[in-house]
Amino acid sequence: MAENNVKNIIGEVFNEIADAMKTGNFGKKVKVGLTTLGSEHGTEELVKGAEMASKKYSDFEIVLIGPKVETSLRMIEVTNEDEMHKTMDAMLAAGELDSAVTMHYNFPIGVSTVGRVITPGFGKELIISTTTGTSSTNRVEGMVKNALYGIIAAKALGIQKPTVGILNIDGARKVEGALKELKNNGYDINFSESVRSDGGVIMRGNDLLAAAADIMVMDSLTGNLMMKIFSAFTTGGSYEALGYGYGPGVGENQDKIICILSRASGAPVVCEALRYAASCAKGKLPLVAKEEFAKARKAGLDNILKGLTAESKKTIAEDFKMPDKKTVIKSVAGIDILELDNAVMTLAKAGIYSESGMGCTGPIVLVAEEDYNKSIDIMLENKYITERPLDYHC
Repeated sequence: MAENNVKNIIGEVFNEIADAMKTGNFGKKVKVGLTTLGSEHGTEELVKGAEMASKKYSDFEIVLIGPKVETSLRMIEVTNEDEMHKTMDAMLAAGELDSAVTMHYNFPIGVSTVGRVITPGFGKELIISTTTGTSSTNRVEGMVKNALYGIIAAKALGIQKPTVGILNIDGARKVEGALKELKNNGYDINFSESVRSDGGVIMRGNDLLAAAADIMVMDSLTGNLMMKIFSAFTTGGSYEALGYGYGPGVGENQDKIICILSRASGAPVVCEALRYAASCAKGKLPLVAKEEFAKARKAGLDNILKGLTAESKKTIAEDFKMPDKKTVIKSVAGIDILELDNAVMTLAKAGIYSESGMGCTGPIVLVAEEDYNKSIDIMLENKYITERPLDYHC
């Protein structure tokens, strides 16, 4: 028995060496997980995308997490989405996966995803920062962080001096001022110029189509809209066929590489999202984030952000004891992003522990199952939500 095991190990080693000599890829392969439940196009579409990636790219290994399917790829069998995400998180924490691609994943406030698309016409790559999640409940502060998140993702992809443009939306000029102050204080930002005759770092729709900057900075809701348009403009909207997906969640304390797909993402996007996740793992994205945050802090990031939010922050905090922390698994959606912090504080005053987050359809408050019904009543009473969720239990 022992002799057979040794022969098997030797055989595997020789196979790996032979494969490396064919492909030119030596060293340990990055392992990327893909969850296969939750797509509007079915599990088969996600598996198809994974198999496309396996044939197209030989420098990373794909591990499927989901229901049993016929495939040559490694498979971790689970039966539901909750078990699927728990398995994915556990494998990332244990180092069994270097990164993962999934959908319908709740990031905490402060973490947003950085997407990549292919622009029409010139076929150039464009990094959209950000596309899901919420970097801050303050719009301008969030967009300043999004600029940093885009730079982090670009550098993890090997773009050492990415150009940065700011989409011309509400708050863009304040964001420009904050980023230029950060640059003047010593943080290296390479601003782009608009393709329009008057130039400048503030970008128009023309600049989006031309990919006038490596990174386009915007709020997540606008970024989400842009991702959907760029990904599905050739298909009529129901099938996302182009680009690299909604990208990795980036934030100061985000230590796992989790990339997001839309439920409408088709196999071609799944394929490139896996490539994106592997590239982020190879580029050590969490380490890049720590380094960039340290540089930005040295250039006065905290004081700049504090100045942006000092006048606009609302609080209802009073003298009361914060509830003890609990495991929160029930989510309440339909809350305006500007009211998230207030909703959490209102629940705390009522003795209910909660956390803010971002679901696939927008901001959410997470509470423990035993506090769910009471939390709904409180949020309705305070007009944080306008109607009872469908799974509310009377």
